[in-house]
Amino acid sequence: MASAANKGFMSNSGFVITDAGVVVYDALATPALARGMLEAIASFTDLPVTHVIVSHYHADHIYGLQVFKDAGATIIAKRNGKAYINSEHAQQRLQQRREALFPWVDGKTRLIGADIWLDFKTAPRYRLQVGNTALDIIDGGFSHSPDDILLSVPSESVVFAGDIFSSGRLPFLVDGNTKVWLQSMAKLAKLDAAAIVPGHGHASTNPAKDIELNTRYIRFLRQQMGTAAEELRDFNEAYEAIDWSEFRVVPLFEAANRRNAYHVFLEMQQALFEEES
Repeated sequence: MASAANKGFMSNSGFVITDAGVVVYDALATPALARGMLEAIASFTDLPVTHVIVSHYHADHIYGLQVFKDAGATIIAKRNGKAYINSEHAQQRLQQRREALFPWVDGKTRLIGADIWLDFKTAPRYRLQVGNTALDIIDGGFSHSPDDILLSVPSESVVFAGDIFSSGRLPFLVDGNTKVWLQSMAKLAKLDAAAIVPGHGHASTNPAKDIELNTRYIRFLRQQMGTAAEELRDFNEAYEAIDWSEFRVVPLFEAANRRNAYHVFLEMQQALFEEES
């Protein structure tokens, strides 16, 4: 969990060095962390950060944006993120973080929107050319959040996937759309990357295995919770009756599984209601 003790450092970021500048994926959870990242980048190159790609507008990925913006970077995000920036929830979340993460998030920390808002209406990906390096910004649908986007670096066979992808652990599905999430897993598999960097946890050097785990887990939840919803069963009763042995040994089971299951239960109930109406 993000805390003042860890400066909010509980999410991943990454950067790609080109011959014409540096492209950053995600800005981390506090301005202090973003400044630390700029220092890390400077240890590799004197080139400036030209672009920052926002995986999605959740607090643990965005409060460092002001540091990169002030340094002259162009911020790129999915248009759906505008709704978050302009929402009361965003202001409430910022205030909560100002209290929970002080002094790393304080009254000077501000929400930063994108300079370029992508809507992906004409194509599912946007090609960003920086010097001799081509990068693909890919629509992640509404999987983890309404504004999910991925960053693929084809020349390196690396993908930055944000919170859509989990490596060696269960994903956190709450607030997501698991039907679209499965489509995103299939999209990730087609990229055939040698490595995928998730929003949290270690990078995967065996993406096929981790994609299969994510996919199998989400399908299992949808099948089990879908049956419970169809049979009008109580969630607690249904949850206790399920054999979780296949996933109990996977990291984050105790922390995430029950909340994931309840979210999917509500999701499947909503799907049945929409079918009937």
